[in-house]
Amino acid sequence: NWCLPPGRRVQSSKLGPTPPRLLSEEEYRLQGEVETQKALAELRSVCRSPEFSAWSTVSRIQSPKRFADFVAGASHVTPNEVSAHEREFGLASLSIDEQLFEDDDDDDEEEENINYSYAG
Repeated sequence: NWCLPPGRRVQSSKLGPTPPRLLSEEEYRLQGEVETQKALAELRSVCRSPEFSAWSTVSRIQSPKRFADFVAGASHVTPNEVSAHEREFGLASLSIDEQLFEDDDDDDEEEENINYSYAG
């Protein structure tokens, strides 16, 4: 920046920072998976460290065996939890949401038709 003429420096600062590029849905999903796996690995690492107080943690959690399995490398979710998530947030829920929004659109069109009939 110091080698640019003074007017050029002022102009570039007025433009401000460029906005960040938005992620596509696929990029967002992939980034979520990658970051989740990194965070889970970091959590496992902390739980295995000598400074970690395993007894105090185990005494406060509902399922010590499940926690021990997780620290040993098992999944952090059960198959039942995966199924419940898929039912609530999976592709089936998307089609239900689309149907709800389509119904709302139909209602709006009906209201417009009613309004036009009274306007005439």
